[in-house]
Amino acid sequence: MLGDPRTVRITGDGTAAVFRRTDDAEAELHPERYRDRPVPEAYCWSRLTSGNGARALWLILLPFMVANLAHWMRPAGRGMARTVRTYGVLVRLVALTLTVLLTAAACEVALDLVAWQCAGSAGCAESRSWLGFLSPAEGGWWSQPGRRLALAALVPGALTGLLWYLSNRTWSAYESQQPLPAGRDPLDDAPGPRPALGRPGFWYGRRLVARLRAAHTAAGLLTVAAAVAGAAARFDRRDGGSTLLEICGWLTEALLAVGALAVVWVVCRRGRKESRPDSRLDRAVVRLLPLGALGLLVLALLYAGWSRPGWASRGMLPGDRAFGVITLAQGLLVVALALTAWRLYRRPTAGPAERGTTALRGLGGPAIAMLACALGGVMSGGVAQRVADWLDDGGTPGMGRGSIAGPPVLLSWQAAVIPPLLVVVLALAGWFAGRTLRFRRRLLAEVEADYPGERPDAARTRSIAGARATAALTEAAPRLIGIISGVTLLLGAGALAGAWTSHEVPGEAADGAHPFLASGVQTAQALGSWLIGLGFILFVTWGRRAYKDASARRTIGILWDVGTFWPRAAHPFAPPCYAERAVPDLTWRMAGWTDRTGGRLVISGHSQGSVLAAAAVWQLPPRARRRVALLTYGSPLQRLYGRWFPAYFGPGPLAALHRELDCWRNLWRATDPIGGPVLPGDETPEVDCGPLKDPLTYGRTAARPLPEPILGHSDYQADPAFAVERDALLDRLAPCAPVGPDVPDAPDAAEGRDAAEGRDASDEPDTADAPGTRGVPAQRLTPAPADPPDTAG
Repeated sequence: MLGDPRTVRITGDGTAAVFRRTDDAEAELHPERYRDRPVPEAYCWSRLTSGNGARALWLILLPFMVANLAHWMRPAGRGMARTVRTYGVLVRLVALTLTVLLTAAACEVALDLVAWQCAGSAGCAESRSWLGFLSPAEGGWWSQPGRRLALAALVPGALTGLLWYLSNRTWSAYESQQPLPAGRDPLDDAPGPRPALGRPGFWYGRRLVARLRAAHTAAGLLTVAAAVAGAAARFDRRDGGSTLLEICGWLTEALLAVGALAVVWVVCRRGRKESRPDSRLDRAVVRLLPLGALGLLVLALLYAGWSRPGWASRGMLPGDRAFGVITLAQGLLVVALALTAWRLYRRPTAGPAERGTTALRGLGGPAIAMLACALGGVMSGGVAQRVADWLDDGGTPGMGRGSIAGPPVLLSWQAAVIPPLLVVVLALAGWFAGRTLRFRRRLLAEVEADYPGERPDAARTRSIAGARATAALTEAAPRLIGIISGVTLLLGAGALAGAWTSHEVPGEAADGAHPFLASGVQTAQALGSWLIGLGFILFVTWGRRAYKDASARRTIGILWDVGTFWPRAAHPFAPPCYAERAVPDLTWRMAGWTDRTGGRLVISGHSQGSVLAAAAVWQLPPRARRRVALLTYGSPLQRLYGRWFPAYFGPGPLAALHRELDCWRNLWRATDPIGGPVLPGDETPEVDCGPLKDPLTYGRTAARPLPEPILGHSDYQADPAFAVERDALLDRLAPCAPVGPDVPDAPDAAEGRDAAEGRDASDEPDTADAPGTRGVPAQRLTPAPADPPDTAG
């Protein structure tokens, strides 16, 4: 980033820190040395997303992360506060079902397939010595079904504890970071509502995450308790066991129902509070709810472990319809979420610009929520299918030919609908490919017109036109995701209906049908099971590699750069929000330096870094914002964030940011699949500069004798327009006299040092990067040196 191997850390810790060249360490003490150049600093935050090997565990949190994104994808809801709250409640309930689904999948593997079916079957247990002490043939103390279930319940219980640990560990490092205090400023009384990302409490989600973590931990423990106690209670009521045990079963299930209602109440009761940082903690909820659920789990284990000599495990574990109930609940919640989002989108106060740019007519959030549910179902079903295949010694679970009954039939039906879904995806891919080729042909004449006087080169023209046509596919992403989400909802409903009406796996249910139909169904079931197994193997392999290989872990971190920008407002077990650390770091640094020195400062951001830069500028007090200019390039602020997150980056909020921050320029290219204009409807190009010519030259020239590459999303600093626009921003910033430090002391926040933040991303040239700032003492400002490719300064 700094272009010098000799660097020194100015402030920060091992997770995120500000660095400076060693020669510039005390630049403020020698302003005469910097009359012709600014002083760059680099803010490194890569360890927030791709730190140690524990990041590999974040792969199992992928459905939770996707569900959390759905919370932030709602349309704007000015004047519809109740509908906005309803949307938030529905997303949080969808997230809660994902926690229950993951725990139920762990229960299916440990309790049903291993402890109930395999350990209870002589044919399965005899070939596995590690299950011998659980086998009824051995007649040991653990051979009774209830005790086997109680012992196996330690596995899903430990999984729930691991999720709680990961969430609690990251909570103290991310959500607990104090934002910049909102001091009084005469300019704070500007008319109109404050944009959401400019509210003081937006990047401080400590209270809500603590509540949700307690509720989801309790939900996981209660799910395990219900699986164990439900089987024992059914035996006591069905076979006329001890009256005392039957009463205990009723009481245990009643207490579990009360606990479940308490969890739902906590999830629905309170949402985010952004008007101010809410540092309070609901200690009664945070402590009592998980401890109460743990106590109920212990009670359920003791109840199930009571001696029942006549109890034998046959077939599947009672309660296998729970997966169907979860799937039905998820489908109904997604439909309700879609209706709520549509109402917000069609509100009377929505302008034509907002409606025209919002993805999927406001249904982006429900579509993503549906994909989160599908992803959770595939992951849970894949684990159960693979374990069942392993335990059945080559047999097909559910077909009646193996030593175990297999997983619930719904999981086989869900696997069987994967091949039809892939057919739809491949058909869409083919359609978009043909559309791209046709668009490329239409662009050939436009490309040649952009390079007048050049000797035509058909291959060069096709290459440039292809890059532009491929970049334009980004506009088709909402349609693709919408179709896939809708087809997934329909296929999921069909799978649920087939499982509940036939009570058999698809291959058995199709017996007696037309041979073509029967063979097609059997092929879909076998192929779907194979695809799920392949996905599960790839998932495990990738996680193992990420644990050992820092480069693979970095790749996962890049995915989290986009998915974990938003606070954990829906699911507390999602990967942590790095912006809740990075945005306060940036705002403290900029506000402290401008307050202390009165200097001028340019914060520049590339790709995801431009989003962080805009979020940090929104959080600045007006007195500091007047001395800050914003330079973005390759920015997804409008093209991606404005469409998918319209309530926060739609035309209204971005226009408001432009009004509050006069000095803002944005560079973009037609060959960039991620970046684009941020105010495309603006008649006067005060912000957007583009499309920049890419490549810079069409053919060979004396100055550039070798062919110029098509840069696309990377290396904006190589374009001469970058230096020109940066110079113009520095010239437009009026010098100010230093003022007293108006913010409380923080580590080096008011030390009078200018900053240029960024993260090196040379290994991944098309990925998200961090933002940066440049500044010098107010005596004189000149352009900063160009940044390295694909970084931000």
